[in-house]
Amino acid sequence: MNIAVFCSANNNIDSNYFRAAEELGRWIGENGHTLVYGGANSGLMECVGKAVHEAGGRTIGVIPRILEEGRRVSDYVDVEIPCEDLTDRKALIMERSDEFYALPGGIGTIDEIFTVAASASIGYHHKKVTLINVEGFWDSLIALLDDLLKKDMLRGSLSDYIEVKTIDKLKK
Repeated sequence: MNIAVFCSANNNIDSNYFRAAEELGRWIGENGHTLVYGGANSGLMECVGKAVHEAGGRTIGVIPRILEEGRRVSDYVDVEIPCEDLTDRKALIMERSDEFYALPGGIGTIDEIFTVAASASIGYHHKKVTLINVEGFWDSLIALLDDLLKKDMLRGSLSDYIEVKTIDKLKK
């Protein structure tokens, strides 16, 4: 199975986020899955890629040209798929992934979550995004989504395209 992971590429973030990224990566690798991700050499991206690689899994990095030019590509990328920009990256990751997980992240991660969820909500695919809620990281986003649901701004049920789990519940 190809599993996409969206996450932060920042290094100066809570160490609990790195532990969750390592656990998720180890789980992906130990279960013979392939990681599909942004392939950067920093933050949670580097951490999850390294953990998958060290656990015997395979990694596919979808690398925008600007990362390549800046030499910000992880050494743990087994297969590199070059792309022009973040829009291309999201399309290629969606096309190549069976499941999607979101660790803590910023604007880019939120963009990726909503791109996958919006595509599912109008029928482009039937895949969910699982938010890995490390120490309540996604609570405010979940509250916003619940509010949108109460105001009838979402099609169907939120659980049709986004679910929330802790790292412990993911592995069960």
